[in-house]
Amino acid sequence: MNILIVDDEALARSRLRTLLADCHNTVRSTVTEASNAGEALALLSATGGRTIDLVLLDIHMPGQDGLSLAHALHALPQPPAIVFVTAHADHAVSAFELDAVDYLTKPVRRERLQQALTKVQRNGRQPAGPAAPAAADSESLVIQDRGRTERLPLAEVLYFKAELKYVTVRTATRSYVMDGALSDLEARYTPRFLRIHRNALVARRAVRALEKHYDPEEGEGWAVRLQGLAELLMVSRRQVGAVREELAG
Repeated sequence: MNILIVDDEALARSRLRTLLADCHNTVRSTVTEASNAGEALALLSATGGRTIDLVLLDIHMPGQDGLSLAHALHALPQPPAIVFVTAHADHAVSAFELDAVDYLTKPVRRERLQQALTKVQRNGRQPAGPAAPAAADSESLVIQDRGRTERLPLAEVLYFKAELKYVTVRTATRSYVMDGALSDLEARYTPRFLRIHRNALVARRAVRALEKHYDPEEGEGWAVRLQGLAELLMVSRRQVGAVREELAG
């Protein structure tokens, strides 16, 4: 893996080099440094980004900041993966909206850097520019969870369920809570999610069965069973036909 460290502080660049040397999956890595966005862009533009796999990018730098540089990198023919490394945690959402693989806060711990490198290797390179069509499985949600911001691959989501002012996001292993409206999620992800109730959307790929079910609140009706989940989700009467069509297709 070829890595470019972009930080205006020499000490910060040196520390990252030391941490990288301690990470087991960077033994054969080549590490390059740039002290500002201009230097970084000159290095990457010369080859269209092909010579660098990952940029460890500071946000607050003199002149062009890291967020602005990230925008410019996305326009390269073969943009590198980006991991932000900054002392400021208040730009996390903006960073993930720029499709950053991870967001590390200083002082960086080796364990967190290792996790970020593993994500980069698992995800591979980013799509070539913002206009390129993204593969469906590369779509992600930005989740705020217990003070941490993380990207959750949409392919892992089994259902969205409206709960008062929040939406529960369920995967096979855990639940998350996010702000937003179910109607917005439905409009955005209709090709991948099916409305089964006024309060629930389910992943089309995960629908396995439609079963008779008794709910204490709604009485006798229908429920859908999803792959990898013991929990049943109630289906409203008006949506039973849509679920049957999904199973038939």
